[in-house]
Amino acid sequence: MTEKKTKYIFVTGGVVSSLGKGLAASSIGCLLEARGMTVQMMKLDPYINVDPGTMSPFQHGEVFVTDDGAETDLDLGHYERFTHAKLSQANNWTSGRIYQSVINKERRGEYLGKTIQVIPHITDEIKAAVRTVADMHTPDILIVEIGGTVGDIESLPFMEAIRQMGNEEGRNNAIFIHVTLVPFIAAAGELKTKPTQHSVRELREIGISPDILLCRSDRPLPSDLRKKIGLFCNVQENAVISALDVPSIYEVPLAFHEQALDELIVNNLHLKEMFPSVDLKRWRELVSTIKDPTGGNVKIAIVGKYVELEDSYKSLREALTHAGVANNLRVNVTWIESENLMKDDYENELQDFDAILVPGGFGKRGIGGMLRAIKYARKSGTPYFGICLGMQTACIEFARNVCGLRDADSTEFNEETPFPIIFKLRDLVDVEELGGTMRLGEWACNLMPESLAREIYHGAPEIGERHRHRFEFNPEFKETLEHEGLVFSGVSPDGKFVEMVELPRSMHPFFIACQFHPEYKSKPLDAHPLFTAFVAAAWNNRMKSENLEHDVSRDLGIESQDRAEVETGEY
Repeated sequence: MTEKKTKYIFVTGGVVSSLGKGLAASSIGCLLEARGMTVQMMKLDPYINVDPGTMSPFQHGEVFVTDDGAETDLDLGHYERFTHAKLSQANNWTSGRIYQSVINKERRGEYLGKTIQVIPHITDEIKAAVRTVADMHTPDILIVEIGGTVGDIESLPFMEAIRQMGNEEGRNNAIFIHVTLVPFIAAAGELKTKPTQHSVRELREIGISPDILLCRSDRPLPSDLRKKIGLFCNVQENAVISALDVPSIYEVPLAFHEQALDELIVNNLHLKEMFPSVDLKRWRELVSTIKDPTGGNVKIAIVGKYVELEDSYKSLREALTHAGVANNLRVNVTWIESENLMKDDYENELQDFDAILVPGGFGKRGIGGMLRAIKYARKSGTPYFGICLGMQTACIEFARNVCGLRDADSTEFNEETPFPIIFKLRDLVDVEELGGTMRLGEWACNLMPESLAREIYHGAPEIGERHRHRFEFNPEFKETLEHEGLVFSGVSPDGKFVEMVELPRSMHPFFIACQFHPEYKSKPLDAHPLFTAFVAAAWNNRMKSENLEHDVSRDLGIESQDRAEVETGEY
């Protein structure tokens, strides 16, 4: 029996950044899995940071956390949502981490006194990182996305490494897919191919000839334009794929399939006989529900700190979409900057929503607005879901306004607070470094019997969820908050960490918060139960409100009729 050999797809980008290479790579993975292949995915990022953990979400978007605690690029979130690939720290490498590894080896004397150079030492390290993932999982296909744009100085070592791999693996075992831009110039009234031509020329100067082009545009590429691109870029016309803007990211695999992208890939890699057909039935049903849910719609307010850039909460937004699909509902999200709730009439900004969610974040800015949103949700009976910081602020709000601990706070915001409801992990008290110094990755959590949390998780006594935070609930205040009604429904097996809190349903129809980030585990075809329950609660609240309005309107109509009858003397 011949040993299974992994084949490689390298995805690069040109012209400008933010073209959607990650979504393109994820969609390719989705299509290949639909043909029955096993798929693994990697992201190679050219920046010097060791990982994205210390980068501003305004600059880099969300930090995605894997089970093993790796702080990674948000594209890994797309990889996990679109495929069944199990990702870890090995699936995301940066220039900083590659250089750090090489320098550490040099310091240990592993290069036996040689002069360390970009070629071969850095490029060999990159190739070793890629092949390690292939050896760990032995997938049919390993898709490797190169971050940045062709022509960037910092990405050159990665480009050289994949060029070498293309030669070493041989034709039919590795292909190159280039994502590029075909802009529409309004003044000329036409699509322009020159940026794509220049981008491919730069790629070929490096020594890489793309096999397939994914051309991003806001309108379809005419046949003559595809023919022109193919001619000037030395690719077959049918390998020039139109990557159109679509209303939902989950439509991308279907759009690619309609242009036979998966067929093109299996033919190029000589896999057609092994994987002849594709089954996209469930994916088509998913997209159909997203586009036209028959159950109705709900309005959810997300009160956060980084709402100017939605990529900061990418997994969160997608998890709500998944929960909408699970409930056959459209989830309409409004992003509310928490600082904007410091006005006197803040309740007016929240009263039209069916539910309120407060997500994670770091630092003091905007905390006052979050506390107001939580107070409003608690007192009005509006369904509330808090995540990470959203759990911490829920505990602070309850301590201040229900338990009477007026100056209760987190030591993250006020180190001198007399009631440190939230405090830094004792293990981290003297740790000043920011990178990788948090409770990260998957941790176990025991759920209290007969709690809302246990019911949401279908009766499971123990769950495992991913974390990313430095501060925890202070157990010294547990008894005080419990006495006033707060339920600590999820704790770590050793009892050290509070993982979930909730209000009993006798006090509130749906008020729950967790220290972990459930959004990291939500998938479009397998929505996370917490989000599914939250969206269902939002719908129930909407129905209750509409029924109440209907009853009030009916009563007012009866009253008006009665007054009219009295005035006219008619009975």
